[in-house]
Amino acid sequence: MQTNTIDKPRIHATEKEIVPRILVRAMFAMVMICLLMVSVYTWLDGPAQYTAPDSPVVIEKTLYLEGNMNGSARVFSEDRALVAEYSPEEGGFLSGMWRVLQRERTKARVDLDGPVVVRARENNRLEIFDPSTGWGADLMGFGADNSAAFAKLLK
Repeated sequence: MQTNTIDKPRIHATEKEIVPRILVRAMFAMVMICLLMVSVYTWLDGPAQYTAPDSPVVIEKTLYLEGNMNGSARVFSEDRALVAEYSPEEGGFLSGMWRVLQRERTKARVDLDGPVVVRARENNRLEIFDPSTGWGADLMGFGADNSAAFAKLLK
């Protein structure tokens, strides 16, 4: 009885390899080397690189953010007076920051409606800081339009 070659399981592909085995091994080696380098740097307590340069604070305001999943947002001053109200089309970034704050506060198990501090620094950088969790972000990393949304609140 003659068996058809189609019925036999193929252990090794006889066709030409799509990606040569040496390249797959080289990519794996590069990933492992990068992982090793980052691990060693972390274990040796290497300083954080590429952080925003520290500069004196020029303006600082304590604000309360309130957002909605549809993108609308409201901003209140420290005494809870309404500072600004944004429609879903205008408040997308502020509402997104509110969601980030909600997530960070939930992880830290702190009050969800605490204040945030918005700071303008001498080197023209803006940052947001949540005193209840210690979380903060340099707003320049989100683009000029998004950081301008917070710059308007400092005026």
